[in-house]
Amino acid sequence: MTYEEIVAKVKKHFQGFKPASAEDRLAVQVDITGEGEGAFYIEIADGRIAVEPYEYYEHDIKVTAPADALLEVVDGKTDLINANLTGKLHAEGDLGKAEILGNLVKSAAKKASAAKKPAAKKTTAAKKPAAKKTTAAKKPAAKKPAAKKTTAAKKPAAKKTAAK
Repeated sequence: MTYEEIVAKVKKHFQGFKPASAEDRLAVQVDITGEGEGAFYIEIADGRIAVEPYEYYEHDIKVTAPADALLEVVDGKTDLINANLTGKLHAEGDLGKAEILGNLVKSAAKKASAAKKPAAKKTTAAKKPAAKKTTAAKKPAAKKPAAKKTTAAKKPAAKKTAAK
């Protein structure tokens, strides 16, 4: 990766972001070693972020790193302090201000990962075909002998005898 590509990638990474607070101020001098060797700066001031291919002598933090270690920090894969402690890069100066850069990197990494994920498609439960109503095959009803109607047997009418 060339120096110009590294600066462009870092610049693009922070493009459109604003610091959490307009009062946040930080100037980071970045010296790339090895492939893509060169210097540039990241400045956070007046509610803006600038990444420019120049040296910044009045910096708060100076970072000296190979491009891959620097890009791990910028991409949010590791933070500046951990990379310094593990020897991936060398950072000096007011490392207490590294938190400003760390918070910015985290929010940029979240936005970048959200942009890479395709929007979740709304999925509705697959409609199952309506179950067909199945009725048992109608069998001809078995003819039961008709129940005989039973009525009380009629008694012969009593003869009326006329009283004379």
